[in-house]
Amino acid sequence: MQIGHETSEMALPTEIWPAEVDLILSAMEAAGAEGADRRAAARMPYRTRAELRLYADRADSPPRVLYTRDFGPRDIGFITPHLLPLGYGGWLTLTAPDGNEIRVECTIYRCRRTVSGWFEGALKFSRELNSLG
Repeated sequence: MQIGHETSEMALPTEIWPAEVDLILSAMEAAGAEGADRRAAARMPYRTRAELRLYADRADSPPRVLYTRDFGPRDIGFITPHLLPLGYGGWLTLTAPDGNEIRVECTIYRCRRTVSGWFEGALKFSRELNSLG
């Protein structure tokens, strides 16, 4: 079951959810269906806009915008226009399917170029989340 942006009846404004994001996420999903899934734990599809603040960021710096792809109890996949530093920790803030805001401590464990100007990656949560709601 897909939850998040794709099932919402109201589309987000393009400055919040660029059309390019849907194209990239759909292409990644199609490519993933053809290959073997090497993940230790299953992830559930979930598309939403999230914000990441790293502990190393200056207090007045804006958060980095992430567009989530899927999540598991200990991690979340995303795409972003930002190259993120591996191993850095911070706080991820996102909206759960029930509309509540979630803030969870995390560490960047993957961030690599996917298409021109975009990176795909994953964050590891500091605590297990059984669901996003």
